[in-house]
Amino acid sequence: QGTKVSCAMLVPNPSNTTPLPFLLLGIPGLEDAHTWISIPFCFMYIMALLGNSTVLLAVRLDKSLHEPMYHFISMLAVIDLIFTTAVVPKMLSVFLLGSREIAFQACFTQMFFIHMFTAVESGVLLAMSFDRYVAICNPLRYITILTEARTTQIGLLSLARGAAVMTPLMCLLTSLPYCRDRVIPHSYCEHMAVVELACADPSASHLYSIIVATLLVGTDSVFITFSYGMILRSVLRLPSRGARLKSLSTCGSHVSVILLFYMGGLLSMYLQMFSLGLAPHTRVLVADFYLTVPPMLNPLIYGMKMKQIRDGIFRLLEQLPGLRFSDAH
Repeated sequence: QGTKVSCAMLVPNPSNTTPLPFLLLGIPGLEDAHTWISIPFCFMYIMALLGNSTVLLAVRLDKSLHEPMYHFISMLAVIDLIFTTAVVPKMLSVFLLGSREIAFQACFTQMFFIHMFTAVESGVLLAMSFDRYVAICNPLRYITILTEARTTQIGLLSLARGAAVMTPLMCLLTSLPYCRDRVIPHSYCEHMAVVELACADPSASHLYSIIVATLLVGTDSVFITFSYGMILRSVLRLPSRGARLKSLSTCGSHVSVILLFYMGGLLSMYLQMFSLGLAPHTRVLVADFYLTVPPMLNPLIYGMKMKQIRDGIFRLLEQLPGLRFSDAH
């Protein structure tokens, strides 16, 4: 028929200007418990909003935190805010209001944001490992290598990379015809659950997503592992025990976030690809928690592990009328 694909509009066929919406099932088998299940997700969302917003404000308003490492932490906070807001409000509307319908364009837009900012976060975590590598292994050149302009460029490059690799995937997915029951057995537009509803061969999108995920995660994780290997070697050579502990504490918070991101992502992905005999609701819950737990924990990890962030938050709170934290820390 010579059909053209409009990737920018995320519409599969110009002749079909109003494609049918999808229906989100929520958590299969646990529909009666949706109201109770919504409580922890609502709590985690509120904590993610408060925690990441507080970190952003502390870094923005405290001049002592205007350094590359804290700029990268701010980028991570922005990513977490976008990540959760793209998913949780609709998830809660499914759980609490039974509002299961999601427009075709909205579904693929949500999917695009999830995958794009997963790729962006991987890039920022790589940049943070490079930042620590330069700070510990080559401290005399740190200021000249990681300037404010270069830090911004790294952030923009991570964003551009995420958009560049995910746009072709969205084009492939939106060009597929979806003619089945359109019920997604999930609480958000999960990639593999949506593709299963296509009534055409999705092998091209499957192949592309596997190649991109392998190259992206594989390359980033190799460089991150190399960076922290070199950091560990340099830290162990430091003469002062206090300096070693301080360096390990700072890097420990980064490693905790990295493990949470990559290990959680791999577990969620493999459970979607291979059921391993697990009930559908277990796999859906793991995927849901992966999108909500790390954004809630990341600011807590940085707040507890990094004294500079913690002190910056206390100084921010001290500016509020009636609050005094100077004796608390």
